Amino acid sequence: MASVSSKANPLISTLPHILTWPRFRFRTICSGRLGFTSYSSTSSSPSSSAVDSETRVAGTKVLETFKEEFEIGSLPITLETGKIARFANGAVVLAMEETKVLSTVASAKGDSVRDFLPLTVEYQEKQFAQGVIPSTYMRREGAPKERELLCGRLIDRPIRPLFPPGFYHEVQVMASVLSSDGKQDPDVMAANATSAALMLSDIPWGGPIGVIRVGRISGHFLVNPSTDELSMSDLNLVYACTRDKTLMIDVQAREISENDLEAALRLAHPEAVKFIEPQIRLAAKAGKQKKEYKLSMVSEKTREKIRNLAEAPIEAVFTDPTYGKFERGEALDRITQDVKKVLEEECDEEGLKFLSKTVDTVRKEVVRRRIISEGQRVDGRYLDQVRPVYCEAGNLPVLHGSSLFSRGDTQVLCTVTLGAPGQAQRLDSIVGPPTKRFMLHYSFPPFCINEVGKRVGLNRREVGHGTLAEKALLAVLPPEDDFRYTVRINSEVMASDGSTSMATVCGGSMALMDAGIPVREHVAGVSVGLVSEIDSTTGEIKDYQILTDILGLEDHLGDMDFKIAGTRKGVTAIQLDIKPSGIPLDIICECLEPALRGRLQILDHMEREISEPRTKDDVNSPRLATLKYSNDAIRRLVGPLGALKRKIEEETGARISVSDQTLTILAKNQPVMDKVQERVDLIIGREIEVGGIYKGTVTSIKEYGAFVEFNGGQQGLLHISELSNEPVTRVSDVVSVGQQLSLMCIGQDVRGNIKLSLKATLQRTGPNADHAIGEIKASTKKELNVWPPVIQMQIQQEKQDPLSEDQPSEHEMKEGMSSSVSPVILIRSAAECDEEEKNSGVDLSSRNCSFTSRTLKLKTEALYPNFKSDDEDKDENYNAGPSLLQSKLNDVETNNEVNISVRKLKIGMELTAKVHQIRARGLVLDLGGGIHGMYRFEAGNKRDFGVGEELRVKCLSFSGKGIPVMSLVED
Repeated sequence: MASVSSKANPLISTLPHILTWPRFRFRTICSGRLGFTSYSSTSSSPSSSAVDSETRVAGTKVLETFKEEFEIGSLPITLETGKIARFANGAVVLAMEETKVLSTVASAKGDSVRDFLPLTVEYQEKQFAQGVIPSTYMRREGAPKERELLCGRLIDRPIRPLFPPGFYHEVQVMASVLSSDGKQDPDVMAANATSAALMLSDIPWGGPIGVIRVGRISGHFLVNPSTDELSMSDLNLVYACTRDKTLMIDVQAREISENDLEAALRLAHPEAVKFIEPQIRLAAKAGKQKKEYKLSMVSEKTREKIRNLAEAPIEAVFTDPTYGKFERGEALDRITQDVKKVLEEECDEEGLKFLSKTVDTVRKEVVRRRIISEGQRVDGRYLDQVRPVYCEAGNLPVLHGSSLFSRGDTQVLCTVTLGAPGQAQRLDSIVGPPTKRFMLHYSFPPFCINEVGKRVGLNRREVGHGTLAEKALLAVLPPEDDFRYTVRINSEVMASDGSTSMATVCGGSMALMDAGIPVREHVAGVSVGLVSEIDSTTGEIKDYQILTDILGLEDHLGDMDFKIAGTRKGVTAIQLDIKPSGIPLDIICECLEPALRGRLQILDHMEREISEPRTKDDVNSPRLATLKYSNDAIRRLVGPLGALKRKIEEETGARISVSDQTLTILAKNQPVMDKVQERVDLIIGREIEVGGIYKGTVTSIKEYGAFVEFNGGQQGLLHISELSNEPVTRVSDVVSVGQQLSLMCIGQDVRGNIKLSLKATLQRTGPNADHAIGEIKASTKKELNVWPPVIQMQIQQEKQDPLSEDQPSEHEMKEGMSSSVSPVILIRSAAECDEEEKNSGVDLSSRNCSFTSRTLKLKTEALYPNFKSDDEDKDENYNAGPSLLQSKLNDVETNNEVNISVRKLKIGMELTAKVHQIRARGLVLDLGGGIHGMYRFEAGNKRDFGVGEELRVKCLSFSGKGIPVMSLVED
């Protein structure tokens, strides 16, 4: 307790001391307890009293709090009241470790004039609970998030049935998270705190209740699992109950069997009951006396009068199965209007006031009596019969995936849209994952029930139904590592007559398969209802019937709506809502068997329509590519403030996501993917592969060829011999500066220049090109439509380990061998080549000679990679006449190595080498003079080699670092 010192109020100081509040030790009752400590004076003399009146301090407030501490699932739990929100009708803080939740209740004071209970439940998670400032522009929380709406529904569903009939006063529940350590989900804590707050208030309520969460890891059930344990659990069960009856069930599971689910329910009930006794003890200490509210109850005389007028015509409507939903509704409305006319003629004000409610009660009695006594349903079906099912997959072929599902008069249209990983939904919850890659959005437009309505904001019912279907389908989706797409299912209810959420599960499952997503198997759902007969003396159920696939009317007039979704293997999601004040758990468990039979019937229809994911090969199938680049290259693509990336997205319609050294592109079809990759190649390039086709621009023309800029600013050499299949005299006759060409990479020359070919691309446009290109495209489509991320060749090459040891010579050999398969690209620009020409003393003006010393020089360089090994060789070869150069070429062609040292090794030269080292994939050869070469084992060559063995080898090429690549010469 803290005290605050201040100067005494002048008005109070003028009063006699006997009249002041501390003298009377005043106590006021506010939410139970509030008071002040007594003021004590050290002197009773008048002078002392005058001094004390000037120095008197304020009294210290005493907050008398009440606590109940207990333990459930090895976690200490505390219920506390009296310290916070004392003006509320009831307020409780529930603490579990460092997570604390405050729940308050309040009720309107005036008399009610309604015929329903206006109960509102608001749950809020503010960012201060985890020590974070909101990231919004206003730096404060905005409209309720989906999770807050769902937690509000979780609290509402178990407490609503326990308000007494006829209590129609407005009640508001507000639950907020005060602090969170991230270990416990506050939703269940808020539900228990709300129950305790209602017990403390003066609002009539039939509680308390207990709410518990149960998980399962490796077959072992856990009570009150942490968020980390839930991420590893295959079951997330939230169970609410009174001391002996079930009130609410909410389940998300990974195909748990009905037997295991029943075991979890029977474990959860006694654990949830442990919350009840502490609430009763707390209410006994600090609770208020329940008020006698005026209940809106119709008199027995009026009820009998309306029943006599309406019962017979209502029963005639319900016994005729030919009525459709709207025809039946119109007939019932006419009956209500006929009764209203009679009451108006008799001026029966009470009957008119309660007409709608009483007629609805008569309908309920007629339907329930026929079901229990005769086993007859409104539409003439058997109790366990599922309505006719119609399935259609791919009804909107232009979309990624689509389906139409109808069960009876209920119909939903589901579509699937695939997105990039960066399009995953961001979650600002204080617990749980930060993003969500699978979203299901459920929409219930007014036309589906032939009504006029206005669509505004998030609807709690739509959010709840969509989340239930989302939980059901999440269990069969492939892991994120194998399937990197963000997936959105949109469910549009086209017609509603019972359990549109379960129809969404069925339609969504078919749409996923139509989109080619590799889901393991279909998921279906069905809603089970209950009609019971209550013993008026004991309040217990004495007779009941379980209904499979209930109509909307049976949901409204029945006792429960038990939605169960799953595969053939087990249950994936459950939602149980009830209307009476509890249903025995034995009846709940009994409903699992008819739900399974109905689910299997629906799965048969779905599998006949589509039984496995489609392999899409049309132009509308989406494409996802994951490319590896350096972070500097990705920064170039993104541009300042992401401007360049946004521009590409706007122009192409694709979506680009970036992360550490990874670029992910999502395109709606292959043409868009080609367009985006072309733009990316022009900006940052991609890994160059021998045989790959690239678009480039001619930047300069030499007499021996043209330099081309391609692949994000890289330089390549288009030699004159690669321009055309026909002889070319001048390069400028074929290409010009600024011209754009499609060229093939054919390798790398000894100077590190990338060698490009124009004639190779022309050859592919010959008579057999269409067939070859078609095969390539088909294989590409097949790979893309399996739906894994498209990883580029660089990743595959990184997995290849040419050599298994890491000695220095081995490292050089590894680089050389890798270059022979996928060359290391060392680019020399046109400017560097011009500089080489100047250093070599070549006349740049003599470019029109068809065969000059410059032409011979280029041919010599192509065959002699180390031709400029020293100044003597450079002067000898670069300034020599055609006769000398031609003679050297002839020497190479005849494989003569007379008077040629090892340091002047040429391509095509044969020599004898010794085996220096033996590696896993090749040999390191001693060529003499301290020079090492390498030989890569050929496929099918099983020959054994020994260190020191002499081999006759031939020089094939040189790696990017000048390491000779040799081949064996057959004897």
